[in-house]
Amino acid sequence: MTRHLLARGFFLALLYLLPFHALAAQILHLTASDDAIPHPPLVIHAALDPPQARPLLAAFQRRHPGVDITYRNLTTLALHERFLAHPGEADVMISSAMPWQFALANAGHARPLRAHIPDDWPVWAHWRRELVAFTFEPIVMVVHRELAQISATPRNHADLLELLATHPEALAGRVATYDPASSGAGYAYAMEESRLSPRYWDLVAALGNVDAQLVETTSQMLDGLRDGRFLIGYNLLGSYAAPVVEDDPDLTLIIPDDYALVTQRLAFVPRQAPNPASASLFMDFLVSLEGQRTLADATTLGALHPAMSGPGTATQLRERFGDALRPPDLGPGLLAGLDRLKRQALLARWQREFQRALGNDEKSKQ
Repeated sequence: MTRHLLARGFFLALLYLLPFHALAAQILHLTASDDAIPHPPLVIHAALDPPQARPLLAAFQRRHPGVDITYRNLTTLALHERFLAHPGEADVMISSAMPWQFALANAGHARPLRAHIPDDWPVWAHWRRELVAFTFEPIVMVVHRELAQISATPRNHADLLELLATHPEALAGRVATYDPASSGAGYAYAMEESRLSPRYWDLVAALGNVDAQLVETTSQMLDGLRDGRFLIGYNLLGSYAAPVVEDDPDLTLIIPDDYALVTQRLAFVPRQAPNPASASLFMDFLVSLEGQRTLADATTLGALHPAMSGPGTATQLRERFGDALRPPDLGPGLLAGLDRLKRQALLARWQREFQRALGNDEKSKQ
């Protein structure tokens, strides 16, 4: 039952889901039906992989068959930079890089969407009714079944910390997590966890003590877990991990029950959108029951609509995990992630704590 619910679609980047050096833009074209009433075209620029985007685009076009759609999938950095260079190119912008999306809206680049957000949409999931979150994607842990030969499966961060502390030799080199210095997602999670947990830095030190492998993507962690090189993956994007875990009986996905970060895809219509009428149609669909049901049933992104329940919805996750789920508020606090000095300070401490055990070993030898 748990595997079925997880695979149906809950999940998570706060900042940058894809590495900055990822492949160039992937472009999808969905052509309007010949016998449909024509509408202005729709250009969507997004950081959302095509397998997750296609069901949503197809459902929208079934509702509005007269709209030609051009969908460009880019990395979050490329998406942001392209918008700054060509602010009148896209009709809709979608990204999980929450600080960057907020920064653009805060700078006046977003059109008001007062007519397109349901009145009961969560207040923490939109900002000034210009920027709207439409997914709910927890950050998770994934473990390999061979871990059972060492210890019980950790259910939260305290369990993980104890496991790392008591079995450092058995786990040496067999734990993987993001490198916050080279991964935007890793940096974002580190920033949020350092605020949430007073024991976060002890966990970073414990990861260093087991020589945790630092990677740039959830896919790299999943590859190592599937082939047995890794026994524990920490802070994976749940929406990408869920279908892999569903298909692999050796893996188990865990949403920590003490706290779980949640990322969300944010969408807005640029003020200079060339086709604002089509953009409005798409935004209406994105937050509608029909659009959200598509997310719940056909993707692993997690539907946010407050009127929905059952598999693939934020409502069911909240019923199960309650206050342990920690979606960030859309507000000025997100801008802290873009502050250069704060970033440098956090990364310096992360590296220091990760190497804490090494430093203690060196002292003991003197």
